[in-house]
Amino acid sequence: MSDPRAALEAIGELPDAEIDIADAALQLARVDAPRADWEGCRAHLSELAREAVAFSGDIAQDDTPMQAVALAALLVDRHGYAGDAQTYDDLANANLIRVIERRRGLPVALGVLWLHAARAAGWAAHGIDFPGHFLVALAGGREPAAVDAFGGGRLLDAASLLALLRRIEGDGADLRPGLLVPMSTRAVLLRLQNNIGTRRYAAGDVAGAAACAGDMLRIAPLEPGLWWEAARLHGELGQVAAALRCLTRFAELAPPAQATRAQAAMRALRSRRN
Repeated sequence: MSDPRAALEAIGELPDAEIDIADAALQLARVDAPRADWEGCRAHLSELAREAVAFSGDIAQDDTPMQAVALAALLVDRHGYAGDAQTYDDLANANLIRVIERRRGLPVALGVLWLHAARAAGWAAHGIDFPGHFLVALAGGREPAAVDAFGGGRLLDAASLLALLRRIEGDGADLRPGLLVPMSTRAVLLRLQNNIGTRRYAAGDVAGAAACAGDMLRIAPLEPGLWWEAARLHGELGQVAAALRCLTRFAELAPPAQATRAQAAMRALRSRRN
């Protein structure tokens, strides 16, 4: 589609299993980089997919360690992708177009490329919403193999996962159930875009954060928490009518117990308008 936001709205209508993760991330990137060569980036994604298909037949579906080695050879060794530890908070690290141009990115942005290549190869793969550090799971074996795309594609055993967790949460942290729960494709895309929204907000760009929330809602229109966050941002901008629309939608989607919360927020907004 010529309009990336129209493409995002079309993605929002798809079942999760039908979302092309890299193409969806490319549409999100086009919104923030409208003059960039997105078609060249799409061609690069097609190249990655073709190369992944070319070596996939030599590796068994359940040989996840070899899958990780092959993907690292493709993405790290051949194409030079790496984590950007020097300018980690640069917004370019969460924009797939800029990531492709620079060959540098955040864990989740690089993870999108790993998932794209793995799925092109026909291998089961999903994201892991690990605290503070997105991981990729190659899931065709008896146990999913956790891979750190930001760290060059290294496989993480239990000891490595514990060390990573303690680096993020402190020395008292310990491995616990739920740390390696699979993420949906839509959830991965939301985590990618949330990096942009939170950085904009931290920089004082509330309008930019609100626009980012709007784009997230285009691909996930049934997420009540996103409607609540969009309402908060519109309210902070003094956009009362927009905030009320978001709260109304939140109340329609959220569990009944949260309806009173939405009603109270709407009353507060109406009192401001009056």
